[in-house]
Amino acid sequence: MPFAIKHDRAAHRFETEVDGAECELDYTLTGAVMTITHTGVPPEVGGRGIASALVQAAFEAARNEGWKVVPACSYAAVWIGRHPEYHDLRV
Repeated sequence: MPFAIKHDRAAHRFETEVDGAECELDYTLTGAVMTITHTGVPPEVGGRGIASALVQAAFEAARNEGWKVVPACSYAAVWIGRHPEYHDLRV
């Protein structure tokens, strides 16, 4: 299931709404380093791959911008371990 993920650059956030539930990934940006600090998916819509889609969107944005990524959020840290195609972006 594809999700309509929006990148709110001003808020340093990726977000999507699924079945009325707000899902988000928050990050900080210092120079050219994105630090993923939080990935949140409410339990009522969990288990659908939403968090994975949010993290992938963040890594894709980082690649497009030429940023490196620190996966400080525990979910993002596990995700990057499972996706070697993004290891070149990790600090």
